[in-house]
Amino acid sequence: MLEQLKDEFVKHVRGLQDEITAKMHEIDAKLELQEDLWEREDYESNPGGGGITRAFTGDIFENAGVNTSVVHGAISPEFAKKIGSSDARMWASGISLIIHPKNPKVPTCHANFRMIQAGDKFWFGGGADLTPFYPIEEDFEYFHGVWKEACDPYGIYQEFKDKCDDYFVNKHRNNEMRGVGGIFFDHYNTGDTEADFKMVKDLSNQFIRSYFPIVEKRLNEKFDSEDEDFQLHRRGRYVEFNLLHDRGTMFGLQSNGRTDSILISLPARVKYSYRYAPKKGSAHEKMMEYYFPKAWV
Repeated sequence: MLEQLKDEFVKHVRGLQDEITAKMHEIDAKLELQEDLWEREDYESNPGGGGITRAFTGDIFENAGVNTSVVHGAISPEFAKKIGSSDARMWASGISLIIHPKNPKVPTCHANFRMIQAGDKFWFGGGADLTPFYPIEEDFEYFHGVWKEACDPYGIYQEFKDKCDDYFVNKHRNNEMRGVGGIFFDHYNTGDTEADFKMVKDLSNQFIRSYFPIVEKRLNEKFDSEDEDFQLHRRGRYVEFNLLHDRGTMFGLQSNGRTDSILISLPARVKYSYRYAPKKGSAHEKMMEYYFPKAWV
């Protein structure tokens, strides 16, 4: 049964990768795609699976990555201990995506859904979170509303929202979130693998509905240099989180994943200034108030 579900999960994430790719091309007529099929070696230098990396650049989507992978084989004993396994072998599959739009009125969005087996332990993980740069509350409410609706049949929205609010945080920046949250879960295993599989599949199918209507609503809105300046500085906070705190980045690198595919999450343009702060009384100063946990639905 487990092997069958693993095969089904791989087919599902690859199908979802194609659906998201098609939607992005529909929105951005000048979107360019670079696709790489890659393979890896495991810790013992044996074939260890690989993945499909899709890197995008365009007029609407400045840069983006929509990746799937299936990796397996030996891992280092030290890494096995870090993920709570006494067996230095693993299998993992998933989809991971990050979309950085050009217009500061359009939020950045990240999502991933994965299935992992390490020795005799097995679990699911994933979620989706929104990183806006302009205080448009109706978009934040819409995003969370979609995920609450998706989670309600399973009774897990508040739990997953709280985990997201606690995870995507730059703790070295006074516990400032990188965005306005969403849902997040890890090491999820209720003991009913088929039910867990169905839940993760159902949730992952909501990504397109949760995000792209916001893109289509905002992509033609006007913005100025101050909007862009704030966006680039907030992208800097995004980089800080991904390089300092993100467990997915560490998992990919420590499991001998493909570095370029892992770091595709970083924005193409970013800005740092000493003790940066937005202009007093601006919409951007207002936006800073939203990078802390709030009830959106």
